[in-house]
Amino acid sequence: MISSLRLQNFKCFADQSITLSPLTLLSGLNGTGKSSSLQSLLLLRQSYQQGVLPSQGLALNGDFVRIGTAQDALFEGALKSEICFELNWQSGEEATWKFAYNMESDVIKLTSTSGTEGVFRENLFTDNFHYLQAERIGPRVSFEMSDYLVREHFQLGTRGEYTAHFLSTFGNNQMSNQALAHPSATSRQLRSQVEAWLSEISPGTRLSLESHVGMDVVSLRFSFALGKVESIPYRSTNVGFGITYTLPILTALLSAPQGQLILLENPEAHLHPKGQARIGELIALAAAGGVQILLETHSDHVLNGIRLAVHSGKINPEEVSLHYFKKIEKDGQVQSEVISPKIDRNGRIDKWPDGFFDEWDKSLDALLVPGGNI
Repeated sequence: MISSLRLQNFKCFADQSITLSPLTLLSGLNGTGKSSSLQSLLLLRQSYQQGVLPSQGLALNGDFVRIGTAQDALFEGALKSEICFELNWQSGEEATWKFAYNMESDVIKLTSTSGTEGVFRENLFTDNFHYLQAERIGPRVSFEMSDYLVREHFQLGTRGEYTAHFLSTFGNNQMSNQALAHPSATSRQLRSQVEAWLSEISPGTRLSLESHVGMDVVSLRFSFALGKVESIPYRSTNVGFGITYTLPILTALLSAPQGQLILLENPEAHLHPKGQARIGELIALAAAGGVQILLETHSDHVLNGIRLAVHSGKINPEEVSLHYFKKIEKDGQVQSEVISPKIDRNGRIDKWPDGFFDEWDKSLDALLVPGGNI
């Protein structure tokens, strides 16, 4: 697992170190640097996959992220025209990459590096990785197939676009992490477990998958079982948006073996509060089972699902890092700063910085003040 990340002169960061745990939650107001911290890892991965790392430089645009040019990547107040990423792993591997600024280029030249070839056998650079961005694929009549990405590299696509193909291919496989098994599932097979966890969002959800190899697509339908009664299969376009939108999240978590790295953006999107809390609990269970998860979220329900998992002993508090990103003015420049509250084994948090999931309390305080006349 990655144990720490340091960013220098990258986007909104002058010099920021971030501790990473099995489960790391990133929160904060919009535009404070949460996504930028994930993008640093994605830039390294896509540069390696494009063949420009480790010897040439940093590819700013690709399948994982599109930054633009070096001018978009360099911290506005940088005193030195150089971007630096530093990573440390629990395995003892460590690496530092320094890149020279070239305003118009979309590949920043590598000026120096430290670390061994073993760095590129870590999960950030291998198939033992998933990244699901905030803008995922919603309901469709059919979903595309990719034998190369799914069968050979076990990928879901950054938007979850190959999830239906992944489930039709590996749905009968046994889960590798039994700690995630849902008690109401009919078996430990991946598809059965996905259905059981989907039922936390919409009761009795069942999947119907059909591959159309000649057209390179997979059709996805949902039916709903309550007691002994089961509905007909409905097209995903005629079912609640949140079910399709969360399907890649569940598939990534439930199929992940120990040692996998998963980057998740806004898993709460389109889910009701109970579903968000249950997703938080599942994320905590996966992290406790040896999967490293970096989670960007705006949901206090997801946070509370994680806190409840800590409270019930399903994950140790030492395995959870909480980071709150905020904008500050320093040396005449606007930059981002990270505050890191601690969670204890009762699920309690030691400090609540202004803006850290406190909007409910602020709204409640305002409601308790007598209102104006009607």
